[in-house]
Amino acid sequence: MTGYSHTAAPPDSGLIVPPGEGRTLRAAAQHVTFKVTGAQSRIASSFEVLVPPGFDVGAHVHARSEELFYVLEGELDVLAFEPRVRTPDGWRGWRSPTGERVVRATPGTVIVVPPGCPHAFANLGEVPARMFFQSSPPPDHERYFEELLDILSADGPVDHGAIAALRRRYDVEQLTPLRHDPPARHP
Repeated sequence: MTGYSHTAAPPDSGLIVPPGEGRTLRAAAQHVTFKVTGAQSRIASSFEVLVPPGFDVGAHVHARSEELFYVLEGELDVLAFEPRVRTPDGWRGWRSPTGERVVRATPGTVIVVPPGCPHAFANLGEVPARMFFQSSPPPDHERYFEELLDILSADGPVDHGAIAALRRRYDVEQLTPLRHDPPARHP
């Protein structure tokens, strides 16, 4: 990582993170590049996230965290409302009391999620989606991503018990399961 220091900037200097720079964590289910951490900002942690086809973060809610998503490339199905009924699966069919439904977020779409608002995203397409993601306050999501990608990188099937324990530690009430079902490759 040339030209990029992952340390706090002096109080009279800003931070510039060039394209392609930042610490990247990779698993088959997600690639997360740390752009701004709690060491550089008191306001929010910022990430660039590559969401592969077949990844569904599952509907969840945070009691304290506020999040912002900005779709850069690809498409994601996105939920950001309280449904009439929280069913344990199938969040893409949820509806709000006012008729809101899951939307297809395309490049340029911004999603803001206040504390207490159920939300989810899934890539049902055949190409990866890329988004800018911000979570406040820092650094909880940084630690969460580090531990989540360790779990997702392990050999064998996803350890849903480990993910559930991780989410409880980091202000994530999981409403529907996290899934990664990559599309079958055609010969």
